[in-house]
Amino acid sequence: MLNIANNNHSQISKSAIRAYLGGSFDPVHNGHLQMAMYVYEYLLPIAEQQQRPLYVSLLPNARSPFKENSTNPEHRLAMLKLATQESPLYINELELWQVPPVYTIDSVQTLRARYPNDSLIFIMGMDSARSLEQWKDGLQLTDYVNLWVFNREKNSDINKRFSETNLQTQLKSQLPVLLQPSTINSPAELVTLTSRNITDSTILKNAYQGRIYLDPRPVAAISSTQVRQQLRQPLPQAPQSLNIKHSAETQIASLQPINDIIGNTAPNSLAKWLNPAVYQYIIAHQLYSAAQFR
Repeated sequence: MLNIANNNHSQISKSAIRAYLGGSFDPVHNGHLQMAMYVYEYLLPIAEQQQRPLYVSLLPNARSPFKENSTNPEHRLAMLKLATQESPLYINELELWQVPPVYTIDSVQTLRARYPNDSLIFIMGMDSARSLEQWKDGLQLTDYVNLWVFNREKNSDINKRFSETNLQTQLKSQLPVLLQPSTINSPAELVTLTSRNITDSTILKNAYQGRIYLDPRPVAAISSTQVRQQLRQPLPQAPQSLNIKHSAETQIASLQPINDIIGNTAPNSLAKWLNPAVYQYIIAHQLYSAAQFR
């Protein structure tokens, strides 16, 4: 089931629960989908009990302010559609077609203004959360949305060394100091109203904002950078008689067969990282591995 959420839920009168996972999705991989689905599966029974609509959306950016280059947004959107077509996840194009750089603080302000009565949650990995001080107004994100932060620790031994309580304490210590008092014990608190008073100076804020849940469950420690590096297979030096098109075809032919991806029999990690349809799209459009021929 494919869901495209281009801000088309604003007419719903009942307060909704909206969660967003932002990123370049260049390409979208299973780590992204795992985080989004964890959030969806946890929030669904709560939304049903409260009789509130639930929208968990992937929020692709125009181009990360930390990256000089990014794959064409049409390609990234196409891969997102393929990756989510059998899922309940939405795609929100709020940032995708804007002129970069587009900053997260501007997006959450827009979303809060658009949905003033909704529970808004921004999903991220701990690697992003610990660097919020380097973002434009990153410490002000919780003025507009709650944060659901996943443990993307590459070394899974960290989860063996700490009990769940101690692990959350250890994760909390990685947050910027100013955000540490905002942490909570249960993600259910992200969608629970408080009696906090709202002043005129916080017109975009509401009683849902200001909380941070640190999810101790490890998720796949994958990055899109790793995926791109894996896809960039070195080309053998082509003879002078071969043209560029033939060289590209040679490179594509050397990539991991799609049947290996589908059957999860591949010798490398791509079978665990990419949706088969996304992988096939990458090959068909000569992305990453054949970037020099685009």
